[in-house]
This record gives sequence, C-alpha cells and structure tokens, in this order.
Amino acid sequence: MVLPGFWMDIGQPRDYISGLRLYLDSLRRNTSDKLATGVNIVGNVIVDSTAQIGEGCLIGPDVAIGPGCVIEAGVRLSRCTIMRGVRIKKHACVSGSIIGWHSTVGQWARVENMTILGEDVHVSDEVYSNGGVVLPHKEIKTSILKPEIVM
Repeated sequence: MVLPGFWMDIGQPRDYISGLRLYLDSLRRNTSDKLATGVNIVGNVIVDSTAQIGEGCLIGPDVAIGPGCVIEAGVRLSRCTIMRGVRIKKHACVSGSIIGWHSTVGQWARVENMTILGEDVHVSDEVYSNGGVVLPHKEIKTSILKPEIVM
C-alpha cells in the first residue's frame, strides 16, 4: 500500500527540527496560504492566529509559533518551535531549539544549538544556553555554556 505524503521519526530533538523544516517546505509547495508573510518573516514560518508578534522582530526560516505566544519587540527566531503560551522577551534570540509550553525566555537571552526547554521553564534576562536540555518547572539564572541536562 502506498501512503501519500511523508513519514519521519521525530523522536529526537534534532529530528523534530528537521521534520519541521520538511513539513514547512511541504506547506510552501501545497498550501502556502497557511504560512505567515510580512516584512519580518524570512522563509517558511507558521504562526498561530492567537500569537502576538512585536515590532522589529525577524522570524524565520523554519519556525513554528503556537497558540497564545507573545513574541516581544526585536526578537530573532530561526529554525525553532515555540510551543503554546510561551513568552519571548525583547531582543532575545532563539535558534535551532525547542521552547516548551508556558516557558519564558528573558530579555537579551540567547538560546541556541539544540537547547530544549521543558514545560514552564524560565530563562532569566541575558542568559546564554548552548545546547542545554532543561527539565520542566525550572528557572535558569546562569548561562549553560556547553550541552548539559538541567534537572
């Protein structure tokens, strides 16, 4: 039996981000009206209608923003998933990462290199995360300089 579309194992974060890119490429080819457009959008981006995007942001490529998210002014997002109820504060940068439900990324914070934030994680202002995996309900007050798990 032949199934239309594609299937991919997205059980690992890096595979999830790759799968997101493939899905967004598929949307571009088949139903591009579902993708976001605008001066602050680069490449394939999907934004829930209830999300709020501040002025001066640069979003994309390969970004998914979930329901109820607040993306404040001057934020840079690329190759990432921002799940339901997340707040990304002013001038933060998120790249190649997954931000879990109801989490917060502080002002001028930088989250990159396959950082995974679980549900209800709060990254303080000006903190850097380089590949950290943070379990749910944590507050990160100091930078994560090399990939590690924060329990």
